[in-house]
Amino acid sequence: MSTIGFTTRPQLEGTFGMVASTHWLASQAGMAVLERGGNAFDAAVASGFVLQVVEPHLNGPAGEVPIVAWDARAERATVICGQGTAPAGATLGAFDDLGLTLIPGTGLLPACVPGAFGGWMLLLQRYGTMRVGDVLEYAIGYAEAGFPVLPRVSATIATVHDLFVDHWPTSAALWLPGGAPPAGGTLFRNPALAATYRRIVSDAEAAGSGRDIQIEAALRSFYHGFVAEAMDEFCAGTDVMDSSGEPHRGLLRGSDLAGWQASVEDPLSLDYRAGGRGYTVLKAGPWSQAPVLLQQLALLAGFDLDGMGTDSPEFVHAVVEASKLAFADREAFYGDPAFVDVPMAALLSGPYNDYRRALLGDRADCGSLRPGTPDGREPRLPDLARLIGAAATDGGIGEPTVRVEQADSPSELSVAVDGETRGDTCHVDVVDRWGNMVSATPSGAWLQSSPTIPALGFCLGTRGQMFWLQSGLANSLAPGKRPRTTLSPNLALRDGVPYLAFGTPGGDQQDQWSLQLFLRHVHHGLNLQQAIDEPAFHSSHFTSSFYPRESFPGRLHVEGRMNPDTVRGLRDRGHQVVVEDDWSLGRLSAVSRDGDGMLRAAANARGMQGYAVGR
Repeated sequence: MSTIGFTTRPQLEGTFGMVASTHWLASQAGMAVLERGGNAFDAAVASGFVLQVVEPHLNGPAGEVPIVAWDARAERATVICGQGTAPAGATLGAFDDLGLTLIPGTGLLPACVPGAFGGWMLLLQRYGTMRVGDVLEYAIGYAEAGFPVLPRVSATIATVHDLFVDHWPTSAALWLPGGAPPAGGTLFRNPALAATYRRIVSDAEAAGSGRDIQIEAALRSFYHGFVAEAMDEFCAGTDVMDSSGEPHRGLLRGSDLAGWQASVEDPLSLDYRAGGRGYTVLKAGPWSQAPVLLQQLALLAGFDLDGMGTDSPEFVHAVVEASKLAFADREAFYGDPAFVDVPMAALLSGPYNDYRRALLGDRADCGSLRPGTPDGREPRLPDLARLIGAAATDGGIGEPTVRVEQADSPSELSVAVDGETRGDTCHVDVVDRWGNMVSATPSGAWLQSSPTIPALGFCLGTRGQMFWLQSGLANSLAPGKRPRTTLSPNLALRDGVPYLAFGTPGGDQQDQWSLQLFLRHVHHGLNLQQAIDEPAFHSSHFTSSFYPRESFPGRLHVEGRMNPDTVRGLRDRGHQVVVEDDWSLGRLSAVSRDGDGMLRAAANARGMQGYAVGR
């Protein structure tokens, strides 16, 4: 049932600063930075590094991060791309020589250049006020002195126990102390990671006293120095079992790291009206799935959502069917704009969305994907029968490395019975008393997805699994290209004034769950906590971005708290409804700022770890 009359925790209100994230320790670290006089950018960086320590199953130092930020002093929004690129050796021919039609979801082959460190440092350098040691001290403290192990961390390690013992001994040495996973709630230390952070800070401080000098030195340590050298040596000299069922060495080299840096770009935007107010939603470009939220809004602009209940069958049906069309365009057209001419203006245009909206009917679409023809361009989709079928029949999926039960929710599945290994993601939102605002979604380099590099205390990422091993697609693999990531933070203006930063973990579901928060807030008047607590839902109609790239046409997942009449109404409309646990979908957080300076924050109770702090 609707929870409008009750929330799992209060919406926070104040005027000094707010931090909301997927882990209470990261939120508190960000708040500590604000209390010391730092701004929202300093706080976001500190929180981001703490998340790498305390949520190691959801992100790591070699992962990636997209960031949407509002600089109050310049009165301008910015996107920072902390998404690394494919290595120079990652070619279609290289994978063809290995007999692979899908990039494995685990091991070393799917590693791209780690982008999170560069992304966080660029945010700090351009918009922050603190030094490297100031923002890293919290992460160092938790890695060195210990942090309480989340039950989900312990459960995740348990699922890959045999894989670690049989194939990834460096991971077993770190994550199986005494031969068993650390118990939930116990203190866990990662001295190798603490030493890595400390050496970076030491290198930074040795370079000089200036803030910019120290940040540049830290970047050199990571992308040109000892961190890059350790990654190169491990990839080149270690045969690693992966989800293909065969061991492979990695393609990432030190030269790939040395040739990459995080970048700044203008956000994409869409104007949207709800409840008599004008909103401008800001997103990253089509090197991520981020614009798909804008496409969904453009389609839904033709519906009277104000007149629909927050979990009525009419509301859920309209949102889900719009998502199917938007995500179909994602599959056909999204890719790294440095390599692909993405027709973004056409995809967001009024005439195009008027035409696409006419395809939305009263019945659920349970057929194949239906991308459009923006600017008259014919869509091209992956040959799933060839790519996925070959992987299944010719050993591409291989013998499962481990068999496990499903986790608490589909978005938190760590290792599937077919050998698929997956992590989830983290999120952090910050707003300060000056009006600066940050939304960031760090992810990747999950402890269960790639073996630990012992010299560093962390593993590489596996974001390369999102590329297709078929030429001519928007998201085809190419050296130096960014994979079309699922990571998708959000920032919105209201009547031209920066108002809301929000987001969630959840892979392909991120721009479905984030959309629900936004719609319920702006159309139905729910406060941030109410919008987060409302029963969530999502479609798995389209092709997954993760190995083994499955899709389930017509399938709709809803939380068990959804109104039973709504569930019946959706089934009557033809949706293949899967009822999940009551509190299992999404881990949203949000912060906001009114024109009078009132700050607000809220965080998700699902998973029992997200928290908002502020005053």
